[in-house]
Amino acid sequence: MAEALLAYHSALIALVVLAAMIYVQVLVADLAGMGAKHVPGMPVTSGHASFHFRAVRAIGNTNETLGLTLLLVPLAIALAANPQWTNAMAWAYVAGRAGHMAFYYAKLGLARSIAFGVGLAAQFALLVLCVVAVL
Repeated sequence: MAEALLAYHSALIALVVLAAMIYVQVLVADLAGMGAKHVPGMPVTSGHASFHFRAVRAIGNTNETLGLTLLLVPLAIALAANPQWTNAMAWAYVAGRAGHMAFYYAKLGLARSIAFGVGLAAQFALLVLCVVAVL
């Protein structure tokens, strides 16, 4: 690993863990779809009572927030933003997404919303780190 990246090793590991988590989400949604005998390509309209619906929404919500994180973490690294905060916020985002996924699967709405907020706050902190590094 390049010496310049060593300070951000933890953030890079967080992205690897995030990739593995997304892989799991895809598998869970696909298996739930097979179990529900869902026709691929058709919308899932069964509602929150259905595990298949919740699994599809969990991965959908991850996809909705993923792009910003995949922009902010490498940008923070490239701008040499504070490594401790960059690492911590990368992990906070991953923890928020993991919580969101687990709580969505378990049908725990309030906990799911709090976990979403953790991920959103981590993204905002990463954005601030980038702005501070660029100034």
